[in-house]
Amino acid sequence: MQLKDKVAIVTGAGVGIGVEYSKRLAAEGAKVVCTDIQGGHAEATAKEIVAAGGDAIGFKADVTSKADTDAMASRTQDQYDRIDILVNNAALFTALPEGPFDELKEENWDRCMEVNLKGLWNCIRSVYPFMKKQRYGKIINISSVTWMMGRPYRLDYVTSKAGVVGLTHAIAPELGEYDINVNAVVLGLVQSDSAVKVYGAEHFQKFKERQVFKRSLTPQDACGAVVFLASDDAEMITGQSLVVDGGLVFH
Repeated sequence: MQLKDKVAIVTGAGVGIGVEYSKRLAAEGAKVVCTDIQGGHAEATAKEIVAAGGDAIGFKADVTSKADTDAMASRTQDQYDRIDILVNNAALFTALPEGPFDELKEENWDRCMEVNLKGLWNCIRSVYPFMKKQRYGKIINISSVTWMMGRPYRLDYVTSKAGVVGLTHAIAPELGEYDINVNAVVLGLVQSDSAVKVYGAEHFQKFKERQVFKRSLTPQDACGAVVFLASDDAEMITGQSLVVDGGLVFH
């Protein structure tokens, strides 16, 4: 129960890894606000947590809308009287088409940046006044090792995830004045349902062969780093990027 009585917001909590983050935070004692652009999915995650004995609510929010993220933060404050943790998980990945950089459609580039970067900025801006007032907060931004690998044919996604690390580094000094920690978790290829549908078993096998640990990452593998950075054990860690990839890259 590392997070007993803490209040956490998880974006993209309706599907995939976001569901696991939400459940694990709740299992560690946090009260969780599960948000997703698909409101019904967010509510389903919250109901699953409540059924297991936890405390959670579901909330529909589009992270590209500052009005939505403001409403998300206000609802959390109204419900639980504080905001301690923000897990910036919402992002586009498998929905983005692959292809050469010069054939990338401008609207796809713009949409990727709007969700994967502007969305994080919006969420941080929305929770910041509450965390500043209480002089406490843990912000965890989710990135990807693709930017370290220079992965081709996914220019928009790779660039956006490099931007997540840049955003983390740039904003941590500003928020540190108010005892708010800002860190990034940099994930390898996670064997989520959507990734398996898009890439298939052969793609995961290739990644496993390049890793130190010869098995695919599961959504549960990503949760430990998030819990650690959200806990008081990480009190003096900020502006850092923690790689969780089974030993694919070294950073």
